[in-house]
Amino acid sequence: MAAKDLYHDTARIALIKDGWTITDEPFSLKVGKRDLFIDLGAEKLLIASKEERKIAVEVKSFIGNSPIRDLEQALGQYLLYSNILRRDYPDRILYLAIRDDIYYTFFSEEIVQIAIESQSIRVIVFDALKQEIIKWSE
Repeated sequence: MAAKDLYHDTARIALIKDGWTITDEPFSLKVGKRDLFIDLGAEKLLIASKEERKIAVEVKSFIGNSPIRDLEQALGQYLLYSNILRRDYPDRILYLAIRDDIYYTFFSEEIVQIAIESQSIRVIVFDALKQEIIKWSE
């Protein structure tokens, strides 16, 4: 199992503050002989529709030497996990969780916008200091 991301616990707390129940830590996927792990699985009861919304969340810090390399890794994981979830857990939606300073700096760059929009990447943006979710991007 991979090590927890630097902001794993911060994202977890932010989800809980937003009313989510953490159901899996990590959310395990098994494909053939391979085991994969998405950082978090969570559920939330939507009272208005009396339905449960289920998500899986991959947390990324973007603290490496190259933000482009971090992006390549994050996108690769996201696409792989998304395809597996769609097949094996179609009721669960995948999100990439990042902190707000990365969202407002690096993620505002054209190269990132091209990747996010063309692949329909869903993003959760959290304030690392307040440990709160500040934006959901569908």
